[in-house]
Amino acid sequence: MASVAPVVDAEYLKEIEKAREDLSALIISKKCAPIMLRLAWHDAGTYDAKTKTGGPNGSIRHDSELKHGANTGLNIAIEICEEVKKKHPKITYADLYQLAGVVAVKVTGGPTIDFVPGRQDLLESDEEGRLPDGKKDLQHLKDVFYRMGLSDQDIVALSGGHTLGRAHIERSGFDGPWTKEPLKFDNSYFVELLKGDTEGLLKLPTDKALLNDPKFRHYVQLYATDENAFFKDYAVSHKKLSELGFTPKSSSPAHQNIAEELGFAPKSSSPAHQNIVEAAKNSPLVQQSALIVAIAAAMVILGYIFEVHRRV
Repeated sequence: MASVAPVVDAEYLKEIEKAREDLSALIISKKCAPIMLRLAWHDAGTYDAKTKTGGPNGSIRHDSELKHGANTGLNIAIEICEEVKKKHPKITYADLYQLAGVVAVKVTGGPTIDFVPGRQDLLESDEEGRLPDGKKDLQHLKDVFYRMGLSDQDIVALSGGHTLGRAHIERSGFDGPWTKEPLKFDNSYFVELLKGDTEGLLKLPTDKALLNDPKFRHYVQLYATDENAFFKDYAVSHKKLSELGFTPKSSSPAHQNIAEELGFAPKSSSPAHQNIVEAAKNSPLVQQSALIVAIAAAMVILGYIFEVHRRV
């Protein structure tokens, strides 16, 4: 059961932007980007494309879901997000957690990820067992990500998110960072993966599995040599993950203008220009003129066709 969907109006979009600023400050000061990214992934990664259940719905905040084995330690991220939620109560938890993931990537040097708000909060927990298990093999990864509706390329690109953070023995049974700079978002994960085992750095069975399939290995090698390609593909895959099961609702023209100014939508023209266009569209004189032009154009086309046939 889901709560009522938020009304994504001008005020809501402004609150999102303020929350983005607050999250940036908190994540930088607390150096908690890795766990915030993990929170966003784990809330979204429960999606099932066939049953249309799970996904980025804020349900991870519920105690029953937070106690799932894969979510151990995420109470830390939930508590940090509560600081922002108290200041911006209109924002749904579902939007807040995904925004936190987007911000975590950006403030650590990663790509800008398009964020569209409007997710509903689920009032109950998602079922356990839907998230990836680092102890398993490539087929497990495929099963989990294909269930979400994601592709092989998405699997590899999103795996690159392990460039941030480290594993903790008490949470996952594994210990150590994947890269030498775990608070920097770059393509180091893929560079290190191709090097093989390195003392002090972690490689999960699911990490090593990426090298065992030619298609997956292709993307690993591409991203290891071309960070720009990785950033571009990661931004696309992360956006897909953050919107699983979520269909953004179109905004009114007024809200669209606010969204453009805050960076949530591409700018097409100025508000003044939009007003002129709308006024012109609704003008009886313009509408009549348009009809006359259309008739004239049709007459020209018909005349051309007649002349061609006459000559033939």
